[in-house]
Amino acid sequence: MAIYKAPLDDIKYLTNEFLDTSPLSDITEFSDMTADLTDAIFDEASNLGEKLLFPLNRSGDEQGCQLNDGEVTTPDGFKEAYQEMSEGGWGSFTCHLEFGGQGLPHYIANSVDEMIISSNISFSIYMGLTIGAYNAIHKFGTEQLKQQYLPNMVTGKWSGTMCLTESHCGTDLGLIRSKAIPQDDGSYFISGSKIFISAGEHDLTENIIHLVLARTPGAPDGIKGISLFLVPKINPNKDGSLGTANNVSCSGIEHKMGIKASATCSMEFDNSRGYLIGELNKGMKAMFVMMNSARLHVGIQGLALAQASYSSAVDYAKERLQGRALTGVKQPTKPADPLIVHPDVRRMLMTMKAYTEGSRALSSWLSLQLDISHCATDQATRHQADELVSLLTPIIKAFLTDIGEIVTSLGIQIYGGHGYIRENGVEQYLRDARICQLYEGANGIQALDLVGRKLPSHMGRSLRHFFHPVADFLEHHQANKELAAFVQPLAKSFSRLQNATLMIAQKGLKNPDEAGAAASDYLRLFGLVAMGYMWAQMAEQAHPKEGIMSKNFYDSKIKTGLFFMDRILPQTGSLLSAIMAGSKSTMALDEAFF
Repeated sequence: MAIYKAPLDDIKYLTNEFLDTSPLSDITEFSDMTADLTDAIFDEASNLGEKLLFPLNRSGDEQGCQLNDGEVTTPDGFKEAYQEMSEGGWGSFTCHLEFGGQGLPHYIANSVDEMIISSNISFSIYMGLTIGAYNAIHKFGTEQLKQQYLPNMVTGKWSGTMCLTESHCGTDLGLIRSKAIPQDDGSYFISGSKIFISAGEHDLTENIIHLVLARTPGAPDGIKGISLFLVPKINPNKDGSLGTANNVSCSGIEHKMGIKASATCSMEFDNSRGYLIGELNKGMKAMFVMMNSARLHVGIQGLALAQASYSSAVDYAKERLQGRALTGVKQPTKPADPLIVHPDVRRMLMTMKAYTEGSRALSSWLSLQLDISHCATDQATRHQADELVSLLTPIIKAFLTDIGEIVTSLGIQIYGGHGYIRENGVEQYLRDARICQLYEGANGIQALDLVGRKLPSHMGRSLRHFFHPVADFLEHHQANKELAAFVQPLAKSFSRLQNATLMIAQKGLKNPDEAGAAASDYLRLFGLVAMGYMWAQMAEQAHPKEGIMSKNFYDSKIKTGLFFMDRILPQTGSLLSAIMAGSKSTMALDEAFF
């Protein structure tokens, strides 16, 4: 059976030792982020994940959501769990104090989110979407809208969604047809159909606040004519009580491969009263606040499902007796040795461990950069962090969700035939992980965003915020014999990344197909180098073996990092070869012959 064990030691190590939080040291609301406090938060989060949410994971997958007469019912236990999590403030960590939030940094909140997602990704989606809607309203909404809606969203009394997609357009939002007709009182009547709306309808909260993209009469064509509107399911009265229904309905729910306990809805808006968020025809600017936050969150979903699969795979490999070790019997009192003695099983477990711990370091580091971009008192520091977050967001989203698929598939492989059986629980992780590569911008779109927008932005200035620290690290440690096994592979892979970047910059400007054909390989190459940089820095910390963690913890870090450097980072060589091959063979075949 699947189990879940929260990676508390690794999370505490990253938070208390690995991350350099000094740029936030003079931020008043973060001043009490001591190890004692954060450790207590992590301990309780793991307890809730393991004991409250994980027991609902498989049952939620089996039961799914039900639609009856326009109302969606979530699986048994979800409503009670949602109430307990909301009352404990687990959905409002990063929300502002003035609206009842806790004002905690993202590097803390995202580590908590990982444990919640690992325990039950479907459940986590309901809470996560509300935070995304909160962020957009907080940044672009009027003071009246913020005061009217945000407090109830922070407490979990009301939830939120993002309504982008329509049946005829997915990523190309310039094609949307939903209409917004202005009214004399300053509101708008919103009409249109949206599909694939996560948490669009459910029974967990008394009201659902939809953020809807729509087009006003006479708006410019394409993406430049889209506006963002707040559309409540139920109109609130001036005193905050619920008033009349707002002509918002759910016309269907999708029957999906995974995340079955998360309601994915088709939504109908029929002259539903809405309120402009941000400027007219600048809806994508406001929506990207939600989308960028969501993309980092989806990357963490890939990590979280990888961790859940790894927890089960390790437990199974230690307990399942199968064959004898190639080097001789290891457990002579038993009829066979456990799976973990076999080199190929070790290869899979080490791959899972190296990817998962590397992903956690990378996502924690970027979460800290997000906090610095929002809160650092030095403007230049904030601006640099903001550009770095913008550069790495598509990499985190795509690379970590690809890892989620790889690791959850390996988890099944370690179980063998038993992994393919539904009752054992591990096949669910792969089914759940597959959506992460698709929503919030499919991974191919993330790759195009990286090479088409992020690389050339400001004449490549954003790249310097990553390239320069890596180069400085390599130069500083090039003569360090203890770190040679980390520094030399990182230097080789970094050189490959630089060559690939130069190739795309030169050829992509002349022929966009060159950049497009290289995009996905380039994103993966970049992700591997970024993860290698994380492993090299962790190795630097671990080598003295004097820190807050045990000697065995640091020893494990070094050995796992060496596996990454020896067996995973060399993928950068083949990726560079593929990138340098160009687009000719990719584009040569006439479409009639496909």
